Amino acid sequence: MAPVTYDKASCVYAGGVRAVDALDLSIDDGEFLVLVGPSGCGKSTSLRMLAGLEEVSEGAIRIGDRDVSGLSPKDRDIAMVFQSYALYPHMTVADNMGFALKIAGEKKPEIRRRVAEAAKLLDLEQYLDRKPKALSGGQRQRVAMGRAIVREPRVFLMDEPLSNLDAKLRVSTRTQIAALQRRLGVTTVYVTHDQVEAMTMGDRVCVLDKGKLMQVDTPRELYEHPENVFVAGFIGSPAMNIGDLPIVDGGARIGQATVPLPRVTLDAVASEGSADRVTVGFRPESLDVVPAGTDQSFEVVVNVIEELGAEAFVYGALTDPNGAEMSSPDIIARVEPREVPAKGDTINLRIRPDQRHVFSVATGNRLPA
Repeated sequence: MAPVTYDKASCVYAGGVRAVDALDLSIDDGEFLVLVGPSGCGKSTSLRMLAGLEEVSEGAIRIGDRDVSGLSPKDRDIAMVFQSYALYPHMTVADNMGFALKIAGEKKPEIRRRVAEAAKLLDLEQYLDRKPKALSGGQRQRVAMGRAIVREPRVFLMDEPLSNLDAKLRVSTRTQIAALQRRLGVTTVYVTHDQVEAMTMGDRVCVLDKGKLMQVDTPRELYEHPENVFVAGFIGSPAMNIGDLPIVDGGARIGQATVPLPRVTLDAVASEGSADRVTVGFRPESLDVVPAGTDQSFEVVVNVIEELGAEAFVYGALTDPNGAEMSSPDIIARVEPREVPAKGDTINLRIRPDQRHVFSVATGNRLPA
């Protein structure tokens, strides 16, 4: 077990394409850190750089106190679990799990001991004599994890290990992986494109975009205090409502409503030389349905309704945009599931004053409030 440090680490491909750009990231000993972001953001490349499968073009990567940037993968004391199970079809589960130890020259009693311990952890004891073809997808993924566990590495690396599983199995398996990691206490770096996976599994979550680190923090902090517009729009399902709104009379205008902004926010906007517009974000659950004419409320025409049992969401368009440029054609609001409006209805919404996020139009960064 060991901490991991990316020290301004970059991966530059031929032609100057920066897949990862000066990544500065410290991962604590025993921490479960998730790398998340859209396709092409550099998350898998960052993991492969740590594994030694991609070259570190600039900067350095350290495991513990050792710079591993120039070491081969086998010398880094890491174990990797891939999206594909990569099991040997002609070998039993036990032989698959112990194969790396056999190649490393471990004695048979030690291999049997480690395989038995890993099989017990993963509830695979009854499958040790089976071949991979006789296992389900979830069982094969657990065998792949067992193969990593028996090596007793300092760091686990997981590259979208649940992508090949169906939705229900993904939910149960991600819970098992998170519980197992906490039990083993091994530093783990986990890559996924699924933000729900990221938010439910990670001690901290690192959000990447175009090779750059956007924010790294606990799931709760990412959700409640996004540092920029990208993180605000990426984290959360349904997504945050985000719009560039005109500034009028000490606030931001959306529809017929003026959302009050603190003086410190208005001063920050003015200091950037863009005192006429500001980016405001508000989550679906931060909107209240209120009677018509309520102060600071705006009208929305309901276009789509999502009823999910315990909760419901409406998607609607502003009746009077009044200069508001929303990033999505619809404003999304969570509503009382037993009092859902009908399609075509006009409802009045008000943003809760302590639950709006304000960002700079110029930089996209969060503004003081």
